[in-house]
Amino acid sequence: HELPSELVAGQIRAIYEEVRPNAVKVGMICDPDTIRIVRDEIVGCPHIVCSPVILAANGGCLMSNDAIHAFCHDLLPICSLLMLKCIDAEIILGRRITTDEDMLQAAQELQERGAQWVLLRGGTYLEGHINALLVGPSVDTQGGYQQFFSSVNIEGWQRHGVGGTLSTAIATRLSLGDDLPSAVSHAHDYLRNQVVFTSTDSSVSLRPNDLYNRFLSLLAAHYREAHDVAFYAEQLSISTRYLSQITNTVSGQSPKQVIDNYLLKETDQLLMSTSLTIQEISHTLGFSSQMVFAKFYKTKRGYSPTDYRKK
Repeated sequence: HELPSELVAGQIRAIYEEVRPNAVKVGMICDPDTIRIVRDEIVGCPHIVCSPVILAANGGCLMSNDAIHAFCHDLLPICSLLMLKCIDAEIILGRRITTDEDMLQAAQELQERGAQWVLLRGGTYLEGHINALLVGPSVDTQGGYQQFFSSVNIEGWQRHGVGGTLSTAIATRLSLGDDLPSAVSHAHDYLRNQVVFTSTDSSVSLRPNDLYNRFLSLLAAHYREAHDVAFYAEQLSISTRYLSQITNTVSGQSPKQVIDNYLLKETDQLLMSTSLTIQEISHTLGFSSQMVFAKFYKTKRGYSPTDYRKK
């Protein structure tokens, strides 16, 4: 049931008569008039976290085209943080999101439309993993802030209500004084420590799962320049041997297998969905030469990158 827009406005005004919120979280709004009224009531709040929902879990559309247009025109430009699932971002932008680079380009385009920060969730193009990406404004001469998050627990992160809880947790941390990257990090930590994110295998403790998820997040952020296990162990402040124990416990793979499989999946997506040359893909993925890249791929797959693309 869509509440009358004036009733929603009245609720907001009642709160503002008592307190001046440091942060506001806006979830799903289906009515274009309500979207415009909410915008007029909350504009000027120091932190506005918008987490619209366009598609339901069953694939049904929850927002009309008019509502999507109103959101993009009225709310998106005042967002401190726009938090979207990739499938919803695809509808707004009118194109598929199938790789890390697609996620980055999508987030940057949403920034260009007005959002200060963008958190894209639900990139599942790597089998068995789910990715998220946080992109923010330029903080130095080398460009803006970028951070990938990755988790093996796809079922946990896709449960009903997780997105609403995450966006609310982020808004809460912002109201307490966190900067935005810290708010997102604290909110992720909060959710990871809830029971829905622990392994379904009761014999596996939370700590290996948490460290494994941190390893995947580091891998999502650094796979282009770091292919060695020692780098990730050092970033986690653990030994390579302990990292091996963790990955074997959680996934049944060695750390090197996890890294190699990530690179292979990225390679497959780039070969399928881009027109980059083999040499350009090799450079993009951080290999020292096209020859080294081709040998790596053929050893793992049994055929060359060129043969895969022809198929």
